[in-house]
Amino acid sequence: MRNKTSVRIGCGSGWWRDRIEPAVVSAKLGQLDFLCFETMAEATVSFAQARKRADPGFAGYETLLEERMRRVLPHCLAQGTRIVTNGGWIHPVAAAEATARICAELGHRNVRITAVVGDDLTQRIFALADTVMESGAALETLRPGLISAEAYAGADGIVQALDEGAQIVITGRVADPSLFLAPMIHAFGWSPHDVDLIAQGSAIGHLLECGAQVTGGYFSDPGFKDVPDPWNLGLPIAEVSANGDAVITKVQGTGGRVDARTVKEQMFYEVHDPSLYLTPDVVVNFLTARVEEIGEDRVRFSGATGRARPRTLKVSMGCKEGFIGEDWFFYAGPGAMARAELAKRMLEERFRMVGLEAQELRIDYLGVNAVHREASPPMDHEPYEVAVRVCARTRTREMAEKIGGEVDGMAVSGIAATGKRLPFNDRTREVIGVWSTLVDRDAIDFRLETIES
Repeated sequence: MRNKTSVRIGCGSGWWRDRIEPAVVSAKLGQLDFLCFETMAEATVSFAQARKRADPGFAGYETLLEERMRRVLPHCLAQGTRIVTNGGWIHPVAAAEATARICAELGHRNVRITAVVGDDLTQRIFALADTVMESGAALETLRPGLISAEAYAGADGIVQALDEGAQIVITGRVADPSLFLAPMIHAFGWSPHDVDLIAQGSAIGHLLECGAQVTGGYFSDPGFKDVPDPWNLGLPIAEVSANGDAVITKVQGTGGRVDARTVKEQMFYEVHDPSLYLTPDVVVNFLTARVEEIGEDRVRFSGATGRARPRTLKVSMGCKEGFIGEDWFFYAGPGAMARAELAKRMLEERFRMVGLEAQELRIDYLGVNAVHREASPPMDHEPYEVAVRVCARTRTREMAEKIGGEVDGMAVSGIAATGKRLPFNDRTREVIGVWSTLVDRDAIDFRLETIES
């Protein structure tokens, strides 16, 4: 695809549990050159590592990857659309093997699938870094609870895989914008040293990475920012030119909207300093960008500039940090608030009686003070119904289980008309904390493993 003048790149997901149907619509009707699935958040890899420890049968890749592939592959392979995803999580090779099996089952032979491997630094991190970014503490303090350490890779491995003919590229931890930047570098032959082009491509990737957020998802505010047919949001597509300019759009007829406001909101989403947005590939300056509406659901985006990529790569580390016990119960009708307040007092006393040792205990009233807590405004009416959420963070599972045990007691040793929720088997969970450090980018050794269906 080198030296093309333009490409169409679509987003297939903005996170792990994103809806699949809009990606099928884009694969079928979007006339895409590339379809990219972003499936990670900061804690996703740690979740996968923790699940792998508890369940050796867990394959290690995104839990929806096989379903996504089954749904989009027939359209993508028929139209020559290439797929890029970081859904390999902690086992990209296994994800590639599963995708190859699906291709074969669907009757598609000789499909070239490449896994990009090398982001997992769990066994080497203490030799590569020494400081926790968030606290300044010695990295060694995390050793007892360390579960995983993964570097945020950039576009390089994906570009190499595409250059070598991969039709599907599956990675582990790759920075979100890099998934979309890589196809641009591959298609246009951009030099990694042309920082303004790489910055513009990364900025486009940032607009696409959160899926429907740029097409009206996470935007709608009824009466202030209305979105047409929000139940049928289309996923974004970028029509990218070789000079880096792009038009952000979506499949015609899908719900949602693409306008200057949706683009600007996404442009600054999760951006601490818009003049200094750090990625593994470049440092982006969004303040020079231009956003221009050129038609219905069509916004031209151009002008982002950049600086040379950082010397280091960020590494996210998942660590065991105790347990959470959580349960809920409900009151409705006259006096619901008074019953909820008495229930809170009863539980606080009972937790003392059973010796609950908690680093933090919260008993909140949903709909009253659960979100803003002490900053919540005084109630000017008596709520008709109240949900009581009880949650504690503890060092041991045994202590966390005391939450559900005492809430169970409210069923017959509580207050009139206590409504109890089910099931009982999801009330205690392990806490995985996420910490960061930096490593020299030359310490990361990425490699490609290719499989054919």
